[in-house]
Amino acid sequence: MRGAVRALMAGGAALLLIAVWAVAASGVLLVSAPAALALPPTQVVVEDTAGALYRPQLDPALARISFYEPTKVVVFTRAGAAADNLNEEVLRYARANHPEWISPDGQKWADGLFIFALDTTGRHVGTYFGEDRKVSLDEQQAIQDDTKDLFRAAQWTDGTIAGVKSAASRIGRPWYLSPAAMIGGGIAGVAVLGGAGAWAGVRAWRRRKFAEALSSGDRSYSSVTLALDTTELNASTIPASSSYGGLVLERWEGFRARHREATRLRDRLTLMTPRERSRSASAKEARKYEELAQTLDGLDDAIADTNAILNRGSSWRSAWQRQTQDLTGELDGVDAMLAAKTTAGTPESARALESGVGLARAEIERLGAGLEDGSLTPEAALDGLKAQRERIGALLGAHAEAVIDEHAKNQKERDLMRGKLEASTRSWRSTHRTQGSILDVAYPQLPVISIVSFNSGIAAGYSAVDSARSSSSTGYGSSGGSFSGSGSSSSF
Repeated sequence: MRGAVRALMAGGAALLLIAVWAVAASGVLLVSAPAALALPPTQVVVEDTAGALYRPQLDPALARISFYEPTKVVVFTRAGAAADNLNEEVLRYARANHPEWISPDGQKWADGLFIFALDTTGRHVGTYFGEDRKVSLDEQQAIQDDTKDLFRAAQWTDGTIAGVKSAASRIGRPWYLSPAAMIGGGIAGVAVLGGAGAWAGVRAWRRRKFAEALSSGDRSYSSVTLALDTTELNASTIPASSSYGGLVLERWEGFRARHREATRLRDRLTLMTPRERSRSASAKEARKYEELAQTLDGLDDAIADTNAILNRGSSWRSAWQRQTQDLTGELDGVDAMLAAKTTAGTPESARALESGVGLARAEIERLGAGLEDGSLTPEAALDGLKAQRERIGALLGAHAEAVIDEHAKNQKERDLMRGKLEASTRSWRSTHRTQGSILDVAYPQLPVISIVSFNSGIAAGYSAVDSARSSSSTGYGSSGGSFSGSGSSSSF
């Protein structure tokens, strides 16, 4: 045993020595590298056809920017349209007004040149380079990204200065000043140690997720097991002739078998060793147990409330309140959702949703009163509640389309935003698994009414679209011909 410990300590010391050597070696390389030059632009040309730039601020700022290599800077602005191809428009302008920006063979941008282009109304930014000044597409994207917050705020001059500064920090940059070289030594020094640490971290994370799922599942499982006899009694007195009673009883048919399955899963998970709990498959199995136990927990609550409402038992009022409280709670969140800029939609869709919320509140009150005075049967009251779920779902869906149309510029972006909203809805449905709702047990495909899920899905849609817009376009369009100069553009 002591020999094994000494071997392990010796191995750890060796790893540490390797890491220190790697860091030291990289430091020697950086120290011995030559100093980089700092050169002002050889010439600055500003073609502000959009009339967007404040020259008293722009000109001295550009003159003070330092490049690693002698570089001519061109700033070109225009006021175009969102559908325009900025690459094509820059090339078209250069051919017509500044042929000197193009190489003698007409196929590339001129050597020593950097063009920064801005379309203020089309909301595009572009960067273009002579062959001896070009940078990678990732670096071009980084330059463009450095301007977008300013451009989104219509700070055209500040954004242009930021873009040229970002380009100057990349064009002709010596290899030893690249981020990869600066941190490479550190990475090399810790890679050996970090690899083992990362794997240990993954295993610890899996054990934690396993424990969380097992604990959550146990809470639901205990609740179901303790109430099992009561649930069976409730199910036995639900009238099968009732439209809702029959649908809920269909779910009850497999309740016992699914409870036995949950028991088997729990027994196997509980006996697992820490090593077994570190496996990916074990974490998935624990999650399966959690989901099964939560579904059963929601179902036994729905069975209890179905029995109380259909038979008008002593607890029917509290059971009805539980059936309506989720919908009324979501209705309470509509005003805040409509007040937010990103989810405001159009005035028409907002008014329709607001009106629908008011009508739904009044209808839920009417349904409760009808149950109270006996003018409505329990089935009719549940039908009315179902109709409100469907109507609010339709209004929320129409509002979602309005929100999407307000932000999306084309069908591809609309589909992307719809996909994110649908994913958020599926996630909400999977994590709430009936929660004692008679309607969800009887009609699992009823529309999800969740303002939190709606807001989350729309936010994810915005993020996905904005990310897609930021991706660079490198083509020069149909008029570009065989031109293949280095450069790209993206939207902001």
